[in-house]
Amino acid sequence: MSATDHSRAAGVLLLCRAEPDRVRPSAQLLREPLLLAPAGEGWSVLVPGEEAWREEGSQIAAMTADWAHALTVAETWPAVGLWWDEQGAGFVVASGFRRTVGYTWLADGTPLGGEDAMTALRARLGLDPVLDAEAFDRLTEADSDADAAARVLGLIAVLSRAGLDLGPGLAPGAGAERLRAAAGSLPEAEPVEWPGWRAAVRGPRARALGVAEVAVGAGLLLWGRRRPRVRLAGALLVADGALTIAYDTWRARKG
Repeated sequence: MSATDHSRAAGVLLLCRAEPDRVRPSAQLLREPLLLAPAGEGWSVLVPGEEAWREEGSQIAAMTADWAHALTVAETWPAVGLWWDEQGAGFVVASGFRRTVGYTWLADGTPLGGEDAMTALRARLGLDPVLDAEAFDRLTEADSDADAAARVLGLIAVLSRAGLDLGPGLAPGAGAERLRAAAGSLPEAEPVEWPGWRAAVRGPRARALGVAEVAVGAGLLLWGRRRPRVRLAGALLVADGALTIAYDTWRARKG
């Protein structure tokens, strides 16, 4: 498969169990090109641009886990990251400072995950362990004919019972460009970008943003102990947050 074909096959969806207004501040801290849109009652979806994970040496599953963890480390709501490429597909579930766990299927649907990931998914999203038991069993069956994309579709179907409602085109198998186009056509979709330090330190939300940066950065420093890129991002957020708080304190005294 060529690099171009690989590019078309790969995609990421970040599903947040919160309304867009609550997700936006955390999404801004990722400093990645993202599209944010409502995804059902109490849900939002974030679609990253392909360039966000196409860095040399980066792996789509690891990047998805890093983003999901960063989104939720200072929040009370959980997030599910879905990813796929020509090698397979999978999900991660993150919530606060709890361990981010994931599950993987090879391209042919062979499961590689552990039961702890499914247990965490049910518990952190408040899914019904009895009513959804059969659906989860199908997702982990080793002798199923379902391929990786079908497994992720099955997971989306389970989450839809909890209110998730993804728009047309937001489905496994679609490449990053198609996902972005589909997300951009949804009502109330919006780009999420880092406003920059100068913009961040203006207004009444400056201190709150600084505190959020420090919290998220500290979480990334702990989470990324063996991931230099994640630790660097965490250190930058902590430094940025501390500077924002200090500047806001100085400005308040001057006022």
